[in-house]
Amino acid sequence: MQDQDPIETREWLDAIDSVIDHAGHERTSFLLNQLSERASDVGVKLPSAITTPYRNTIVPTAERRMPGDLFVERRIRSMIRWNALAMVMRANDNSDGLGGHISSFSSSATLYDVGFNYFFKGGEKADLVFYQGHTAPGVYARSYLEGRISEDQLDNFRREVDGDGLSSYPHPWLMPDYWQFPTVSMGLGPIQAIYQAHVMKYQDKRGLVDQTNRKVWAFLGDGECDEPESLGAISLAGREQLDNLIFVVNCNLQRLDGPVRGNGKIMQELEGVFRGAGWNVIKVVWGRHWDALLEKDTTGLLQKRMDEVCDGELQNYKANGGAYTREHFFGKYPELLELVKDLTDEDIMYLNRGGHDPYKVYAAYANATEHKGQPTVVLAQTVKGYGTGAAGEAQNETHSLKKLDMESLKGFRDRFNIPLSDDELKTVPYYRPAPDSPEMVYMRKRREELGGMIPSRNPDFEALQCPDLDAFKSHLKGSGKREISTTMSFVRMLSTLTKDKQVGERIVPIVPDEARTFGMEGMFRQLGIYSSVGQQYTPHDHDQIMFYKEDQSGQILEEGINEAGATSAWIAAATSYSTSNYPMVPYYIFYSMFGFQRVMDLIWAAGDSQARGFLIGATAGRTTLNGEGLQHQDGHSHLMANMIPNCVSYDPTYAHELAVIMQDGLKRMYQDKENVFYYLTVMNENYTHPEMPQGCEEGIINGLYKLKEAEGKHKLNVQLMGSGTILREVEAAAELLSADWKVDADVWSVTSANLLRRDGLACERWNLLHPEGEQQVPFVTAAFADTKGPIVGATDYMKSYLNQLLPFMPRRFAMLGTDGFGRSDSREKLRHFFEVNRYFIVIKALKALADDGEIKLSVVTKAIKKYGIDPEKIDPTSC
Repeated sequence: MQDQDPIETREWLDAIDSVIDHAGHERTSFLLNQLSERASDVGVKLPSAITTPYRNTIVPTAERRMPGDLFVERRIRSMIRWNALAMVMRANDNSDGLGGHISSFSSSATLYDVGFNYFFKGGEKADLVFYQGHTAPGVYARSYLEGRISEDQLDNFRREVDGDGLSSYPHPWLMPDYWQFPTVSMGLGPIQAIYQAHVMKYQDKRGLVDQTNRKVWAFLGDGECDEPESLGAISLAGREQLDNLIFVVNCNLQRLDGPVRGNGKIMQELEGVFRGAGWNVIKVVWGRHWDALLEKDTTGLLQKRMDEVCDGELQNYKANGGAYTREHFFGKYPELLELVKDLTDEDIMYLNRGGHDPYKVYAAYANATEHKGQPTVVLAQTVKGYGTGAAGEAQNETHSLKKLDMESLKGFRDRFNIPLSDDELKTVPYYRPAPDSPEMVYMRKRREELGGMIPSRNPDFEALQCPDLDAFKSHLKGSGKREISTTMSFVRMLSTLTKDKQVGERIVPIVPDEARTFGMEGMFRQLGIYSSVGQQYTPHDHDQIMFYKEDQSGQILEEGINEAGATSAWIAAATSYSTSNYPMVPYYIFYSMFGFQRVMDLIWAAGDSQARGFLIGATAGRTTLNGEGLQHQDGHSHLMANMIPNCVSYDPTYAHELAVIMQDGLKRMYQDKENVFYYLTVMNENYTHPEMPQGCEEGIINGLYKLKEAEGKHKLNVQLMGSGTILREVEAAAELLSADWKVDADVWSVTSANLLRRDGLACERWNLLHPEGEQQVPFVTAAFADTKGPIVGATDYMKSYLNQLLPFMPRRFAMLGTDGFGRSDSREKLRHFFEVNRYFIVIKALKALADDGEIKLSVVTKAIKKYGIDPEKIDPTSC
C-alpha cells in the first residue's frame, strides 16, 4: 500500500518509539491494543495477519546472556557432530547398507546442545524430551562422550538382533533404560508431547504428583508440521495454558525430498498458526553476525529483503555460496550491496542462521522456560546438512546422505577442528578425549548441575496392591432376570475400582465425547470431569442427580471428539509409572470402530512405549451397533490388536468374563509388572447374564472355556464356539440342533482367539526347536481333545479372527464371521445378512457333520428350507 503521508507516518512511529523509551514494552502493548479496539469499534478493517517481520522475536538488547564457556561448548558440539557422522558412515561402510541419517542432526546440533548444557533437567524430576527421530545418531554421540555408550555399541548402530545394539530411532521397547518416547513416525511426537504436558497438569491439579518446574520439550521438523497430528492439538495446549510445554521446530526449510515451502515462508506460516492457537512464539531466524548489519541499515531495506525472499531462495544462498548470495540477496537493492561492501564472499557465506547460534538459542530457551500462562514454540532457522559442505549442505538430496567423500570428510574435520590426520580419516574413527580433558569435565559438570544424565528411562515402579476377584463378586452372580449390556457391566466395575483404597485415585477414565452413550454420566458427579480452570458456569442440569460437573480435581478426562488426542492422553497416563514414577490405571473408552482403525499408529507407539492400561472398544462388533452403519460397525479391531505383540485382547460376552479379565489384567500389569496392555471389547446389547460357572477362570484368561455341556441325549455331536454377542446366537443354535436335528452341542465361549493363536504358535515353535523333547500341546487343542464331533465357530468379527485357530484344531473346523462392509439395520437383520445368526450356525454345523459322513447332505438342504434361507441371497462380502 502506498504511503500517502510519510510525514504523518513518521510522527506515529516517533510516538511509538517515545512510549517504548519512556514507558516500556508493556505500556506500548496496552496502547496498541487500545488503538486496535478503537479502530475495530468504528469499523476500520484491521490487518488479518498475526505474523511479525521475518526477524528474531527477541531483540539483541533483551537477550539473556549465555553464562557458559562458548569455546569449550563448541568443541564438545563439534565432537558430537563428528561421532554422529562417523557412526552412520561406519554403519554403511559394508554391503549391508543399514542406513542412518546425518543431515537432520547436523542442522539441529546447536538446538540440542544448548538444551543439554543449560535446560534439560535430569534426575527424579527430569524434563521429558521428545527427540526428533532422525536425530538419534547425535543423541547417541553425546552419550558416547559422556561414557554412557561404548564404541562397540556405536558400531552396532542399527544392529540389534545379537544384542547390545543401538536402535535406529528412539524406541523404548528396544532400549528400555534409555529412550522414553517413540517419535520417528512423524507427527506422533508433537501430539503425544501436548497430551503428556496436559496429563502432568492433571496429575498436579489432583494432588497426585508434584509436577512443578518440569517441562515437556518436543523437537520436530518444519516438514513434519504438515502431518495432521503435529498441529492438530496445539489449540488444546493454548486453551489449557500449558506453560510446561515447549516445542522446538527445526526450520531447516527442507523435507525429505526438497523445500518445505519453497515458494513461501514456513516460519511465517507456523508463526501465524501457533499465535492463533494461543502460543508464545519465539522466532530465532538470524544469528548474531546479522545484528550489526541490521543495526547499520537505516533504510529498512534489509528487513524488507528478509521479508520478501522465499524459502527456496534461502536454500539457494547456502547451497551456492557467498558470491551468489551477494548477487541475488543483497544485489536486489543497491543500498544493500553498499551495506556489505566490506564483507568478503566468505564473510557473507558465514552470516549464520539463528538455529546455529548458541547465544540466540540460549536466549530463546531462557524466555521459553520462564514464560507463564502459555505454551511456547521456538521456531529456529537452520541449514539441513549443516557442515557437510558440497556433499550435502542445503542440498535437496541431503536427507538421504549417509556417507561423505574424502574431500568433504576432510572439510568437515577441518571446519569442526577434529584432531585426526588424513590417514586416520580412512577408517572414520570415533573421537573422544581423555576423561579429565576440559571438555569431558565440563560436560559432566553441566549435567550434574541439571540433575543427571538424559535420555534416561525408568522401567520399574513400586508394585500396586490390586483388588482380588472378590471385589467384583456382584458381577459374578449373574444379572437374574434383568437385561444389561457388557458396557453397563464395565461402567459398574470401573465405579467399583474408583472406590478401591489401593488403586482408586489412580484410575483415569478417558472418553472422547461419548460418556452418556456409554452410560458413564453417573460418574460426572461422583468423580468430576477434569478442567484446568474448574467450572466457571452453572450447568443447566445442576438440579439433577447426574449433573455435568467440571472440576480442577476432576478424575475423568473428557477429551472432546478427538480419538487421537484421547489416545495420546491414555498413553501419557499409561506410561506415568516410568515418566513420573507414579503408576496410573487409565481406561480409554471409545467406539471400537474408532479405536484401532483410526489411531493404529498411536496404539503401536503405545506398545513401543511399554504402556500399561486398558483400551475399551465399546459398541463393539459388526452387528451389535444396529442403526449406525458402515463407518461405525467394527468387524476387525481384534485382528488389528493382534498385530501388536504386547497387546492382550479379549472379546467377552458376559459380566463374569469381563470381571475375571479386568482383575487379572490389573494384577498382571500393576502387581506382577508384566509389560503388556489390554484391549477389551464391550457391547451395547442388553441381555441377561448367567452366574459364572465354577472353575472357569483359567479358561477365561487363556481364551476358551466350556460354557454349557450338552445333555448327551443324542448320538450326533458338535462343538460350538462363539465370542462376543454372537455367543448368544451359538447358545440358541445349540438348542435348535438338539430340538430340530437331534444333535448334541457343547457350547464354548471364546474370550480371546488372539491369545489362543499366540499360545499355539509358541507351542509350535517349542516343538520345532526341541524335536526330541516332550512336545507341547496348544491350549485349544487340548480343550477339544476329548470331545466329539466337528468344531464350528461364530464371531461378530471377520472369519479371519477365528480362522487363525485352524492349525491347532484336532479335527474339522468351520467358522462364520462378518466379512464385508457394515449396514444400518436391526441386529436381527444384520445377523441374517452377515450369516452369523443361529440358523446359519445350525446349517454350518449340519454341513460339517455331512462333510464328516455323519449325516446326508439332504439334511442340510432341508434345514435351509426349514429356516427360510434363500440359497441365492446376496453375499455380504460382494456388496
